[in-house]
Amino acid sequence: MLLASNLSFKRSNRIIFENLNISLSPGNGIQIIGRNGIGKTTLIKILSSILYPSTGEIFWKGKNIHKNLDKFFYDLSVIMDLNTGKKDLTIIENINFWKSLFSSSITEKEIDSILDLLNLQYLKNTKVKYLSFGEKRKLEISRLVIERKTLWIFDEPFLGLDKNSMDIFIETIKNHLKDNGMIIFASHHNIEVPNLNLIDLEN
Repeated sequence: MLLASNLSFKRSNRIIFENLNISLSPGNGIQIIGRNGIGKTTLIKILSSILYPSTGEIFWKGKNIHKNLDKFFYDLSVIMDLNTGKKDLTIIENINFWKSLFSSSITEKEIDSILDLLNLQYLKNTKVKYLSFGEKRKLEISRLVIERKTLWIFDEPFLGLDKNSMDIFIETIKNHLKDNGMIIFASHHNIEVPNLNLIDLEN
């Protein structure tokens, strides 16, 4: 379970948000909504331990994440607006790198299924620097399945995806929640996913 207590964040004496409490249990998700510039990405970064809050604490499995970063990161996958694929490596080389880095048990057959599903199979030996923005985002999404972490946190995950890829990603989210995974994401898109709660930073 993830718990956040009394979170606030100030930038240049401006309060971005304050007195925010969050509770997330297995099989559930949270979508953060609000207009551009209201602090969605800031909150995502705080919950991912990329930024520190001005006040408040965040707990993962009962322990403060900043005092137990190794255990927190062991269970966490993060996707931000910047892609992490190495530009001079091919799609399959990036996947194999992630597989090795996270000691993933994913099989070659499962990798091929992911590439087929995302329509990337014919590009598997193409270097990332030659991919379109949408193709790079699909490769980034594949990292969630490869890493096999419990908690997924992402910012604007549907950016650059076509309708088919969005549908596939939404089904992936549903399956992750069915397996008692957890998700937190910021997005303008309204998606229909069971056990999804909203945090509206406008309020």
